[in-house]
Amino acid sequence: MTQVDVLLGLQWGDEGKGKIVDVLSPQYDMIARFQGGPNAGHTLEFDGKKFVLNTIPSGIFNENIMNLIGNGVVIDPIILKRELDNLKKAGHDPVATGKLVIARKAHLILPTHQLLDAANEQKMGAGKIGSTLKGIGPTYMDKTGRNGLRVGDTTLPDFKARYTKLVEKHKEILSHYEFEYDLTEKEAAFFEAIEFIKNIPHVDSEHFVNGYLKAGKKVLAEGAQGTLLDVDFGSYPFVTSSNTTTAGACTGLGIAPNKVGDVFGIFKAYCTRVGGGPFPTELDNEVGENLRQIGHEFGATTGRARRCGWIDLPALKYAIMLNGVTELIMMKADVLDGFDTIYACTHYEHNGETIDYMPYDIISIEPKPVLKAIEGWKTDLTGIRSIEQVPSQLADYIAFLEKELEVPIKYLSVGPDRTQTLTLK
Repeated sequence: MTQVDVLLGLQWGDEGKGKIVDVLSPQYDMIARFQGGPNAGHTLEFDGKKFVLNTIPSGIFNENIMNLIGNGVVIDPIILKRELDNLKKAGHDPVATGKLVIARKAHLILPTHQLLDAANEQKMGAGKIGSTLKGIGPTYMDKTGRNGLRVGDTTLPDFKARYTKLVEKHKEILSHYEFEYDLTEKEAAFFEAIEFIKNIPHVDSEHFVNGYLKAGKKVLAEGAQGTLLDVDFGSYPFVTSSNTTTAGACTGLGIAPNKVGDVFGIFKAYCTRVGGGPFPTELDNEVGENLRQIGHEFGATTGRARRCGWIDLPALKYAIMLNGVTELIMMKADVLDGFDTIYACTHYEHNGETIDYMPYDIISIEPKPVLKAIEGWKTDLTGIRSIEQVPSQLADYIAFLEKELEVPIKYLSVGPDRTQTLTLK
């Protein structure tokens, strides 16, 4: 029996997971999304075209590969339908080819979930989490509160009654907010999309994935967001509502821990985060703005400007430990091409101590980063296609990171296109 390899982000999301899944997908028989929802924005570029996927796994452009939206994902039917309509217009139709399936146990995002999300953020004011307002949090709350609706429910004769019961509960909650809304258009679009996704095969993901493994087929589990946004181990409460770590692949697909194979950890050559919360290496200055503009650091889903800073090694070590990372993938090295000197945070100063790990109280007392200066390579990386062309300063930076992190860096990304990916090992 083969094992499931896992690919996930090691920072605060937006590391470039979609591109790497696309690059690696020819090596696999199935790509399976295991958590998150349409707050994810996986960007892929090839053949002069750019695609942003929110719910659909990033292996969708290889027509020989099965793509599964797992039970740990929360699905907005309206957004999923829009994604698939846009893909069809661009010449990619996974519904027609039969290469997309959805877990029956995946939970549905209702229009009222989005209203609850927006009402709560409005009420929190300056203390808001920085939600994407896609209804993710309220949907996971209904899931854990045992009130949610699942994909499999859409085929039951009393689905409309179940929907109405949950919506009435949401309306009661909304009545306690000063928040105006009109459900008419969204509700009509929701039920139209429900009928649409009935045309996509519904599967029991636990049996589906394990069946592939038993047949000796290779599966890659694709995560969304990043480790530092994990609801248990991230910078709580400024986190997402799901488990973004390797453990989330087990619960989000229905695989046993001993079925996990390689774990690919993706990180940027620097650091970014979206929304509120701690960010020890943030550069709230001209350097940070340069990183943002050069790296086009704006949310693929929301368009929000990302906060930018230097790479954070204590945070990376923490993420590597939590996930059992076996291979690293460094993204966006080309964004640092113009810098004479770059920096890496090796330790924190926190409560009078110098530490090399993420402390529990990172919110009220944000650690001060201890930075190490590193010589920049001052070379345009976007045109290089082999490791022999990698400048010595970049090779030194990679060697430094490998020594600090104690995990090999296997792939290096030097641009957004799938061809701008170097194999180092």
